[in-house]
Amino acid sequence: MLDSLRSFATTWLGKVLGAFLLVGLAGFGISGVLTGIGSDTVARVGSAEITTRDFQRAYNAQINAAAQRMGSLPTAEQAVALGIPSAALNKLASDAVLDTMGAEFGLGASDAQLGKMLREDPNFAGLLGNFDAANFQRVLQQTGYTENEYLNAQTKAVRRQQIITAIFGGAKAPETVQNLIAHYSADTRAIDYFVLNDAGILPPEEPTDAEMAAYLAENQADYRTIPTRTVKVMVLSPDAIAAGITLADEDIAAEYERTKASFNRTETRDVKQVVLATDEAVKAFEDGLAAGTPFDQLVADNNLRVTDLGTLSEAAITDKPLAAAAFGLEEGAYTLIPGALGQRAVSVSNIVTGGQQSLDEVRDQVAERLKQKQARDSYIDVLDQIEELRAAFRPLDEIATRYNLALNEMPVTANGEALAAVEGIPADSRGRVAAAIFDAEQGDLAPTVALSSTLNIWFDIEKVEAARDQSLDEVKDAVQEAMMATRVDAALQAQVDEVTARLEAGDAFADIAVSLNQFPQLSQPFTRQGDGSPVIDQSVAMAAFGGGEGHFGAARNSAGDYVIFQVDSINALEPDINAQTRDFVDNAVLDSIYGDFITALRNDAGININQAVLTQLLGLDGTQ
Repeated sequence: MLDSLRSFATTWLGKVLGAFLLVGLAGFGISGVLTGIGSDTVARVGSAEITTRDFQRAYNAQINAAAQRMGSLPTAEQAVALGIPSAALNKLASDAVLDTMGAEFGLGASDAQLGKMLREDPNFAGLLGNFDAANFQRVLQQTGYTENEYLNAQTKAVRRQQIITAIFGGAKAPETVQNLIAHYSADTRAIDYFVLNDAGILPPEEPTDAEMAAYLAENQADYRTIPTRTVKVMVLSPDAIAAGITLADEDIAAEYERTKASFNRTETRDVKQVVLATDEAVKAFEDGLAAGTPFDQLVADNNLRVTDLGTLSEAAITDKPLAAAAFGLEEGAYTLIPGALGQRAVSVSNIVTGGQQSLDEVRDQVAERLKQKQARDSYIDVLDQIEELRAAFRPLDEIATRYNLALNEMPVTANGEALAAVEGIPADSRGRVAAAIFDAEQGDLAPTVALSSTLNIWFDIEKVEAARDQSLDEVKDAVQEAMMATRVDAALQAQVDEVTARLEAGDAFADIAVSLNQFPQLSQPFTRQGDGSPVIDQSVAMAAFGGGEGHFGAARNSAGDYVIFQVDSINALEPDINAQTRDFVDNAVLDSIYGDFITALRNDAGININQAVLTQLLGLDGTQ
C-alpha cells in the first residue's frame, strides 16, 4: 500500500519542490537553506537528517527509472528539469516524518519479523526459490546497502506501514463516488446517426495553374527542399577489416590446434523437479520408479506441478544434492531425493555430453576469432596508412579497394538518418557524423571522424544541394492534391454546418438524412469508448455523451468521416461495482488523504536543505 501512496511524489507538490530547488528553496514549509551542518547531510526534516548516501541512493533509483522511460541517461540539467531531485527529496522527506512519528509511538519490527521478511523476499531467492545468503549479499552490493543499513531500512519501512495501516487502513471512497464512477464507465446510450464523407459531395473544380501558383507562393515553406549532401562513406573498424580477410584452411586448422583447449563443451542437461508434498505422492513415485513408470505419466496421474529448471551444467546448480542426483542419472531417468519441503522427484533429459569440440564443429568460430585477431593487430597500421593516403588527397574509392573496405554512397540530410544504411556506425553517432559532413566543404580534405580508438569514419562529398524553393513544375501534382483535399474538406465542412443549423432550427433528424440521400441508422448501445467499430469510435461516443436524450451534433471519427447523430435513448444501468473498480477508487481517495496528511506533517516539521551539498551532488557546480 505504501508504494502506491508514494505516487504523490510525481504530483504538483513534487513539481513545486523542484521549482524551489531552482529559485532559492522557498515555500511549502521550507524554512531555509542549511549552512551550518556537515557536508554529509543534504537536508533536515524536523530532527531527522537526510544523508548524502540516502539522497544519492534515492536519486540514482529515480535516474535509472527515467533512463528506462527515455532510452538514455538524463544529464544533471535534464534531471532537474524533470523534477527528479525533487521526487527523491519528497520521498525521503515523507519517509523521515513518518519514521519520526513511528519512533515516537514505539513502532518497529522484531528480529523474527525481519527474518521472515528476508526469507520470503523473492529478490533474495536462489534457483529453487529458497532464501540464498549469497544472493542476498550480491543484491545488497548492487544496491549499495550494507547489511545493517538494509535491516534498518526494512525496520523503518515496517514502521511506516504500521502507521499508514493504522490511520488509513479503513479509508474508503463514499458510496456516491463509487456509483458515479461506475455509472461513468458502465452507462450506455444509443443514437440515430448517418455518415457524411467525400463520397457524398460533388468533386470540386480542379485548381487552375494561376490558383496553384498563388497557393504555392502562400505555402512555399511546405515545398522547400531539405539541404542534402551526397557523400561516399568508409568505415574502419576491426569488424570492417575482418570482413575483408580471407583465410586458408591450413591457417584455420593451425589456429584450432593452438587454441583447441578453449573449445571444451560443458555437459548440460534439462532438469525438472516435482515436490512430493504428501505421503501418497511419495509412495506413487516410489512404486512408479520400481515399476518403470515414466516420469511424465506419474506427474499427470497425481496432478502435480513440474518445475522446469532449464538447461543446466552441474556447476550452475547451487543445490549440491540436486546437482549430484541430476548428473548421476541417465537420459530420461528420474530419482527421489530429500528437499526443504519434503521428498522431491528429479528428472533429466536432453543430455549434451561434454568434451573436446572438433574442428568441424567450431570452424566458423575459429575463423572469426582468427580474423578478429588479425584485424586488431593490423588496425593501427591500416589507420596510419589510410591517413597518409588521405593526406595525399587519394579518393576513398581507391583506398576502399586497396584495403577491401566497404564504400557507401548516399544522400545525407542533417539528421543523419540515411547513415543507418552504413554498417558499423552506431545509431547514437549518426548525428555526429552528419554534423561533420555538413561542416565540411566540398573539395576540401574532410577530417577523420574518430568515434572511438577503434572506429574511424571518412567521407568524400560528391554533391551539395542547398535548401531551395521548388517551382510549380516540380511540385505541381503535390500542390494540386493538397488544394483538392482542402476544397473537399471545405465542402464537407459546409455541408456539416448546414446540417447542424437545420438540427438547431428543429428540423426532423430523419428528414435531414433523407434530403441528403442518407438513411438514418439506430446504433447498438455503446459506452464512452464507442461500439468498437471505426464509425462510432471514442471521439463520436464522447460527443454523444455530451448531452441528454435528444442531444445532437456532429463529430469526426478517426477515419475522417463526420457522424451526424441524435441521442435516441440513455441506459443508466444499475452499477455493478466490481472489486477492481472499488479498489481503484478507494486507492485514489486514499492517495488524496495521504497526500494532505504528509503535507501537514512536513509543514509542521519544517524542511531545511543544504543547497551547497545538493548542488555538488547533482553535478551543477561544474565539479562533475
